[in-house]
Amino acid sequence: LSEVIDRATTKGPQTVTRNGRTAVIVVGADEWERKTRRTGNLAEFLANSPLRRSHLRIERRKDRPSKADL
Repeated sequence: LSEVIDRATTKGPQTVTRNGRTAVIVVGADEWERKTRRTGNLAEFLANSPLRRSHLRIERRKDRPSKADL
C-alpha cells in the first residue's frame, strides 16, 4: 500500500484492481483537494452561464405533479 501511495503522490492516480476489474483509484491528497475544491457558489455559476443571455424561456407547468408514494 505504501508503494501505491508513493506512486499516487508522484506519478498521479493509481488504479487498484480486484479480479481483473477496477476496485478503487488512489489519488494524492493534493490532487484530491484540487479536484474537489469549490470555485464558487450556485448564484455565481448561474450568473456566469452562457445561457443567461440566450433569452431561453422555461414555462412553468400548470398541471399538478403526479403523486408518489414515499
